Amino acid sequence: MPTQKPAVLALEDGSVFRGIAFGAAATIAGECVFNTSMTGYQEILTDPSYFGQIVTMTAAQIGNYGVNDEDTEAAVPKASGFVVRELSPVVSNWRSQLSLGDYLAQNGIPGISEVDTRALTKKLRVEGAMKCCLSTLPISDEDAIGRARGWKDMAGADYVKDVTCRAPYVWSEADAANHNPPYVPVGTRFGSAVTPARKFKVAAFDYGAKRTIYRKLVRHGFEVLVFPAGATAAEVDEHAPDCVFLSNGPGDPAALPYIHQTVTALLPKYPMFGICLGHQMITHALGGTTFKLKFGHRGGNQPVKNLETGKVSITAQNHGFATDPESIRNRGALVTEINLNDQTVEGLRHKELPVFCVQYHPEAAPGPSDADPLFVDFYRMVEARKAGRI
Repeated sequence: MPTQKPAVLALEDGSVFRGIAFGAAATIAGECVFNTSMTGYQEILTDPSYFGQIVTMTAAQIGNYGVNDEDTEAAVPKASGFVVRELSPVVSNWRSQLSLGDYLAQNGIPGISEVDTRALTKKLRVEGAMKCCLSTLPISDEDAIGRARGWKDMAGADYVKDVTCRAPYVWSEADAANHNPPYVPVGTRFGSAVTPARKFKVAAFDYGAKRTIYRKLVRHGFEVLVFPAGATAAEVDEHAPDCVFLSNGPGDPAALPYIHQTVTALLPKYPMFGICLGHQMITHALGGTTFKLKFGHRGGNQPVKNLETGKVSITAQNHGFATDPESIRNRGALVTEINLNDQTVEGLRHKELPVFCVQYHPEAAPGPSDADPLFVDFYRMVEARKAGRI
């Protein structure tokens, strides 16, 4: 049995949590956050929205089903570090190709186990997300605390530039089919188990998009042309898309004026659907503002109520900022959904333009499929626009 090595997690307030090292031998600073999902640690680690963050899982045991090539949401992990209560000593799943510890080691990501994650999560809930330092190398408490305090704040940070693609490309439907055969979930308004025959071309902005988003768009009748975050409205116009999609992504939505300008220019031209950071980009494009949440919403069990239908959905979420509802009054949009835990804005719809957005992740991965019909709604909206009905 390999010799266990000590690791440390130090917070900016001077708190120090000790544990056992796994993954890479490294020292890293970032923002300490927690995720309440019971499963899906691989998708969480590879979600680009976690860039710059050290993720604490509240589930007691992590790593029991290993890691595989098919469930990644990016080519490599994007989270900076990983904190767990117990790292499973056994990997047991027929799809597993690698243990979680080996996967993190191969990708240079440090992890710490045997941490009292309940105490850590309570601290973050009470005092808010904090800057932290995670080290699996010999380091003094003072040095670790100093590195935590010296890390730049998430507020004001543009991390989109670090995770976006570098040039436009066409998402391969064959690639999507290899992992997830095309289907439309039972009970959707298509009334069929096949992807619609008619395809619409969507210009999808990659602010740190998860692969499952593109797979879902393909499943629901779209040809996906991916654009980097810095692409201009004129570059999009050159490709004559039928609609525009704005993806999730990391960092502070207020620190992206170049994206605000592009979305503002595209709003009156195309049907548009935004999720997570894309929702916040629409907020700013409308002249609204966003603010940093105390500890954010991260997990697959967030209740959201649709104010127009009264329906409550359980959603997957990963965000640390939210729309200020007062800032969008008289800006042409309606608040359509709220989070039932804290009443923050979870959805917007433009009163006149075919534009809507949600703060959560309808593609889930991991998480519930309650919000999957939003992709159907997007298709129907584009279809109605092409037919001249809106």
